[in-house]
Amino acid sequence: MVIMALLATVFWLLATLKDLVVPFLVALLVSALLTPFVSFLRSHRWPKWLAIVTALGLLLVVIGGLIVLVTFEVRAGLPQLEKESAQRYADFKTFLLRSPLQIGDAQIDGYIAQAVALIQENSSRILSGALTVGSTAGHFVVGGLLAAFATIFMLIDGWGIWAWIVRLFPLRARAAVDGAGESAWFTLTTFVRVQILIAAGDGVGIGLFAFFLGLPLAIPLAVVVFLASFIPVVGAIVTGIAVVAVALFYVGPIQALVMLAGVLLVHLLEAHVVQPLVMGSAVKVHPLAVVFSVAAGTLIAGIPGALFAVPTVAVLNVVVVYIASGRWRHGVREQDEAAAAETVIDT
Repeated sequence: MVIMALLATVFWLLATLKDLVVPFLVALLVSALLTPFVSFLRSHRWPKWLAIVTALGLLLVVIGGLIVLVTFEVRAGLPQLEKESAQRYADFKTFLLRSPLQIGDAQIDGYIAQAVALIQENSSRILSGALTVGSTAGHFVVGGLLAAFATIFMLIDGWGIWAWIVRLFPLRARAAVDGAGESAWFTLTTFVRVQILIAAGDGVGIGLFAFFLGLPLAIPLAVVVFLASFIPVVGAIVTGIAVVAVALFYVGPIQALVMLAGVLLVHLLEAHVVQPLVMGSAVKVHPLAVVFSVAAGTLIAGIPGALFAVPTVAVLNVVVVYIASGRWRHGVREQDEAAAAETVIDT
């Protein structure tokens, strides 16, 4: 009962302080991504400050490059996309008129007028939603700044922060906490590295299929697939369906079938080649657990919950397995022997 009460208190605090928890978790993921690179530079005798600045600079360059690339492609392809959209809309109206439904222009205009009237009737709710979006944007900026500061401090003194956290626990529990934390950190860094490779593979593979099939805005679609793939399984499925729908609407049914085959091929290579080769046995989470954890995270916290659900489950799994294995007891015995020796010396 005490454990359940503590867990309930923890979840209540996380829900109440979500504006602080989410930036911290983002900083944790970014630190897990950059720490191996910083350690690599440090092993080649780079100064610590230069290694951290280089890692953060490369991350900013990659993010800025993606933003510039997407902006350029959207601006270049938007006029052609507008023309194709108008043409496809006209073709769709012709199809509805010739179909057994026989829906003409007058009926379509009536449906559009009803939709406009519905929007006008709910204008107050729409305005309230716009204000909510504005407030969310402000929270997003503040959260981004908090995540940036937390990332910098984790890269500078991450192990010192962890040592301070370990010292908060009783002496006999410190070995278990420290060992579980190291195992969890290894799992988290492996998970982030694998997700980066998987997301890049999904984006490049699906983007190439979209480009060669002549889909509009193929590069922005590839970037969207890359970003959505950070939500395991679910993100890839949703974006794959969206890309196939774009192929069906703008290119044709045959190209849509080819696009569907390309999406399935990319995901099969990811599941049977990339993940076993790169991840190995470091992150042991069953696919069924992945799906349900993403669903639960989405219901609890929306998009952030979906993003952090799988790494949270993977870390908790490793922590529980490590503590239950009892491997940390060797460290406890060493601490007891050291304490006994100190007592003898003092006596």
